[in-house]
Amino acid sequence: MRLGVPGLQVIQGPAPSTFGDLTSPDAIFIGGGLQDNAMFDACWARLRSGGRLVVNAVTVASQARLASLEDTYGGELVRISIERAAPVGRVLGWRPLMPVTQWAVVKP
Repeated sequence: MRLGVPGLQVIQGPAPSTFGDLTSPDAIFIGGGLQDNAMFDACWARLRSGGRLVVNAVTVASQARLASLEDTYGGELVRISIERAAPVGRVLGWRPLMPVTQWAVVKP
């Protein structure tokens, strides 16, 4: 209940080898490795109908893959940009971090 979600079970490990005998999940987060088509295919096949898949991408190649997947499966693409205050001489200025493109989709 720490995250406000009763019954939440977080499974950490490399996909798809971590799937093992687990039941089909309600949600999957892919935080990297999307260049490998097998990663998306395995996760999508394992996700239950009505389940949510969320993928983050920072490279041009993986962002292009997200755009292609969104075109095929629908969902929503969002770009997240964050800046941190950092010294610029004696004052602070904003230094951008790498933007993250996020795709979220619900499996029909």
